[in-house]
Amino acid sequence: MSGSPGSMTMFLRLVKASVGAQARYPASALMLTVGQFLVTGIEVVAVWAMFHRFGEVRGWTLGEVALFYGLVNCMFALADALGRGFDVLGTEFLRSGAFDRLLLRPRPLALQLMGHDFRISRMGRLLQGLAVIGFATAQAGIAWTPEAVAVALFALAGGVALFLGILVLQGTLAFWTVESLEIANVLTYGGVQAAQYPLALYARWFRRLLTFAVPLACVAYYPALLILGRPDPLGAPHWVGWASPLAGFVFLALAFRVWGLGLRHYASTGS
Repeated sequence: MSGSPGSMTMFLRLVKASVGAQARYPASALMLTVGQFLVTGIEVVAVWAMFHRFGEVRGWTLGEVALFYGLVNCMFALADALGRGFDVLGTEFLRSGAFDRLLLRPRPLALQLMGHDFRISRMGRLLQGLAVIGFATAQAGIAWTPEAVAVALFALAGGVALFLGILVLQGTLAFWTVESLEIANVLTYGGVQAAQYPLALYARWFRRLLTFAVPLACVAYYPALLILGRPDPLGAPHWVGWASPLAGFVFLALAFRVWGLGLRHYASTGS
């Protein structure tokens, strides 16, 4: 995925062009952004209603769970904005033959897809996630020390890498079938839902799945514990919160290895 400074310049130009095209219709862009904010806001209401009815859930307060929710939604919002090209690879590129044109350009293919359609509307989910983090800060009394800010930023970067890796895998599947597969939504939107709650609430087999297969717990649960200053009920040591977001970058690297296999499988449309 890495490229020269010229490749990054190309990527930034693609993003600028995408954002500029959406900005030509400001009312539409604003409504889509507000729509994202409100639709994801319904999930916040559901979480609040649950805690309002039952109080604490196995020792976890609303403010603590709100931190998990806010972090995960910020991660996914940024990854979703960057990974749109992989999401529509089958329908907009492979089926139409436009993918061949990308292959002819002397720039990294991944950067071309990431800059293809940078959606402004995804900022609605990002703003909502930031607002929930603000709520969590007030409710749970979070002290944003330099250490806590560093952990949050590292977790955010690892989470963006993880969700982007899932989108890369989704795009890779399009080399075998251009139809949208629901399994991809299980990993993206289902992953967001699962990571919004503490890992300790789930069964052992599901905890292992979220830690070692799709390491959502590594980018959300363990760093959030560190930020909250709370020991892990499952017994993980304190330092895990610092190191675990690295799993997101490892997942992304492995996803691009699989992407390479898909590229070798690809047969040109000849258009």
